[in-house]
Amino acid sequence: MLSHPRIWKAIDSLAARNGLSASGLARRAGLDPTTFNKSKRAAADGRLRWPSTESISKILDATMTDLDTFMALVMSDRPPVPNRAIPLINLADVGGAFDGEGKVQGDQWDEVAFPDLPAEAVFAVEVAGDSLLPTYRDGDILVCSPSVPVRRGDRVLLQNRSGELFGGTLKRKTMHSVDLSPFGRTAAEATFTVAETVWIARVLWASQ
Repeated sequence: MLSHPRIWKAIDSLAARNGLSASGLARRAGLDPTTFNKSKRAAADGRLRWPSTESISKILDATMTDLDTFMALVMSDRPPVPNRAIPLINLADVGGAFDGEGKVQGDQWDEVAFPDLPAEAVFAVEVAGDSLLPTYRDGDILVCSPSVPVRRGDRVLLQNRSGELFGGTLKRKTMHSVDLSPFGRTAAEATFTVAETVWIARVLWASQ
């Protein structure tokens, strides 16, 4: 949860990581040197003052720090989230990577650390090429699970019994068929029978 003390602590931590005082950090970012002074963090009547989004943007640029790193500083006093090693499969290898229940076979796959999830079966797919454009690009990592229930509007991957992989937005799923709206701009809606579907996995996260 974001809070006034967390934000200011993160700014102080960012300054220290770069061998600067809060004033020095402000100066490097082209701001008034007093921008981050402790006296500026609360008004005389006790009302809390927050740094502006513009000032945060400028100190991130000045220190070549991305937003994810800054947010890690904001949340640094929270207990670490346990990671789980999950198999990382190249898109071209997906066809032979799974059994009939959507579980990964073999132990030859690379692994990627990801915050643990309650889903029993989780895997990651590395996109290669342009088959999932414009939604996902070459090099994107998709964390998916065939054990998480899917519903209308979810982004999913589906493998048929021929080993082909399809990606799209779920339009409808019944006892007999699955309707997808493929990611491609001009691709027509596709329908798969349950009999020809090996597995369907919900995309839980994408590294875009």
